[in-house]
Amino acid sequence: MIFDKVLSTINKYDLIQQGDKIVLGLSGGPDSVCLLHILNRLKPELNIEIYAAHLNHRIRGIEAQKDALYVAKLCEDMGITCFVKSIDVPKYCEQNGVSIEEGARKLRYEMFHEIKENTKSNKIAVGHNLNDQAETVLMRMMRGTGLHGLTGIGYVRDNVIVRPILDIERSEIENYCQYHNLNPRIDKSNLENIYTRNKVRLELIPYMRENFNSNIVESVVRMSNSLRSDSEYIEKDAEEKFKQVSRITNDSVEIYLDEYISMHNSIKTRILRNAVKQVLGDTNFLDQKHIEDIMDLEGENKINKRISLPRGVFVYRKNDRIILTTKEIVNNEISFCYNIPINGFFKIKELDIMLETQVISIDRYKNMKVDKMSKGFDFNKVKGGILVRNREQGDKIKLHAGSKKIKDLFIDLKIPREERCKIPVITDEQGILCVGDYRMSEDYKIDEQTKEVLKIGFKKL
Repeated sequence: MIFDKVLSTINKYDLIQQGDKIVLGLSGGPDSVCLLHILNRLKPELNIEIYAAHLNHRIRGIEAQKDALYVAKLCEDMGITCFVKSIDVPKYCEQNGVSIEEGARKLRYEMFHEIKENTKSNKIAVGHNLNDQAETVLMRMMRGTGLHGLTGIGYVRDNVIVRPILDIERSEIENYCQYHNLNPRIDKSNLENIYTRNKVRLELIPYMRENFNSNIVESVVRMSNSLRSDSEYIEKDAEEKFKQVSRITNDSVEIYLDEYISMHNSIKTRILRNAVKQVLGDTNFLDQKHIEDIMDLEGENKINKRISLPRGVFVYRKNDRIILTTKEIVNNEISFCYNIPINGFFKIKELDIMLETQVISIDRYKNMKVDKMSKGFDFNKVKGGILVRNREQGDKIKLHAGSKKIKDLFIDLKIPREERCKIPVITDEQGILCVGDYRMSEDYKIDEQTKEVLKIGFKKL
């Protein structure tokens, strides 16, 4: 019965194809032992190769060593190659500031992928079952998950990780192991209500079964499955939208707000989850609350704000984009101040910008085609030599509506804080002529009495 159900799940979700090479996560418990036995029976029919992978977490002392010996003997009896690795998970978690659950999972899957590469396999099979599915959905509900979280554990992820026994109840698995005399190992920590999942398994679900619904596991999973098709439709649309509004680099994802800002929240949520996945490789331990925290950065009053998410993710709100990254952005202030010639070229090496200055007659200036990267000033109003420097505390410029602090001007122009020190300020002995090619002072404006023009051009190298 269980064998046929697993085969049906494999065929329904196209989990395993002819000739696949599969790394199977083998803890030694009933789930993974049952999965190993069933896939081993399917080897001739599907023409598959199986490699078992066991990780000793160094949490359970002698019991963990007995687990390793058990899986090695079981695989030897079945003629299956078995890889066993030992890692001090508690030490790793302490050094990296993560929980035992998170650290163990990360190291376990890193081992699976390492073995997959070394054996040139194309699939990783893990033994999540129907009860795991119900527990996961209930845990996510308590954390306030969205639609995607309610779909629970997927049958397949990234066309690599497959879960062939996800439709099988734990009691069926235990009966299967007993019938075939497999004698799986029992992790006694699973019987202690010290972890959230154990509390859900040992206390919450039995209480719900006794007081509300005797088929609570099946009901929760049925709900999850019914939501999956709706979620998949929205996910597909969101993937296309993600490509439109994002730019991916080695350690960050930038979401550009011009198109993103007008999208429906259900699409925005998925775009942000996809961005986190690009940065971390998955979205584990990321709740809907964290996604909502990122969405709160959309407002213009949040420009230059930063929030921190679990697992070392930093989220920055810039002028036109939101950046998700695992590397903290450190703003290094640039400082420069140079005398520049009245006629000639000058390179600002700190900014990689070339300035061109020339004094010409007003008639010639009027006949020139002046681009937006150039500014013209009444040369007779310029006092003494001219400097180019970055902004200083208290800088002001005379605009049409009156004097304005450079700091306030940058805020109005929505120039990111880390970029403000990179805007060249042109001054003479009495004041500021212009702030880059953004604004020029009314005090040096060309008028009817202008005879000579100081033309200053900015060119990015």
